[in-house]
Amino acid sequence: MNMPNPTSAKPVNVAVVGLGFMGVTHLRAHLAHPLARIVAVCDAVRVPVNGVLGGVAGNITKSDDIYLGADVKVYRKLEEVLADPAVQLVDLCTPTPLHPAQAIAALHAGKHVLCEKPLARTSAAAREIMQVAASAPGMLMPAMCMRFWPGWAWLKGVVAGQTYGKVLAANFRRVSQMPGWSGQGTYAGGNDLGGALFDLHIHDTDFVNFLFGRPASVFSSGVTGAAGSINHVVTQYHFPGGPAVHTEGSWLLAAGFNMAYTLHCERATIDFDLARGAEALRVTEFGQSPRTVPCEGPDGYGAEIAYMLECVAHGRPPQTVTGADGVVALEICEAEEKSIRTGAVVALA
Repeated sequence: MNMPNPTSAKPVNVAVVGLGFMGVTHLRAHLAHPLARIVAVCDAVRVPVNGVLGGVAGNITKSDDIYLGADVKVYRKLEEVLADPAVQLVDLCTPTPLHPAQAIAALHAGKHVLCEKPLARTSAAAREIMQVAASAPGMLMPAMCMRFWPGWAWLKGVVAGQTYGKVLAANFRRVSQMPGWSGQGTYAGGNDLGGALFDLHIHDTDFVNFLFGRPASVFSSGVTGAAGSINHVVTQYHFPGGPAVHTEGSWLLAAGFNMAYTLHCERATIDFDLARGAEALRVTEFGQSPRTVPCEGPDGYGAEIAYMLECVAHGRPPQTVTGADGVVALEICEAEEKSIRTGAVVALA
């Protein structure tokens, strides 16, 4: 993820589309980076008033108000954003069903696109985006923030370098109460958004693929809500000759949020638990006491946005996460969904 010094490049003109919890999160990250120049924001309902965008509640906390200033253009339609020649990078923070049409329109308009996960509700729709991106002048990157998260990005290097030997077993856990930033009705009302499986659990599915590659098959069980969405999932990923890997993702937590992982390697156990705060990440080598590994730097949102800004500024296509990675994550999640609904092991081609 090393990129050139941002001070050697010109700022990137950014438009953030969708001003809910994730849009506010992305706005805050852009405003903190010297390469970003917010030139426009867009939302059909929620817009700044006198240059101030009010805070919004998320699954962890409520954000503070953001002062954007009087020079930032305010649009209510994506078409207006795409017609603005000043906009270089469109940051899509809209509901999942809107992603394919919006990403394709932005790519056709010659814009660079950062699209919140999942890239689409289905892998087929995501592949349609990729077909357009293949010949578009702009770059496309799905916002898979765990690849950049402190303690998780570190883990990629440890696993790839076999710092503590081969990984023998791994588990990942991400549990939350039902999201509140768009109202529970939005997320609980149907399966078009994919429930916790596609909105929350996909982070860990993507990270498993990031660490170990595409699994040969999956076996999943879960809890399905009244409207058909899968709101709790436990998955075993089969890697022939590789580690035993499983994950848990849930919106059934009564309150709060937590994410964690444990990896058992040949010479150590690596353990991350967000609930431990500054001591979230620990490594215990055989015959030694546990030691804390500092998780420094910006959170995954800030780091992924910094990475995309630097890619655009220097004309270098993203490599840490690509549109193809976004498609693979959806393909694996679809296999998990099929396994839950059929009770069968599902092979991945």
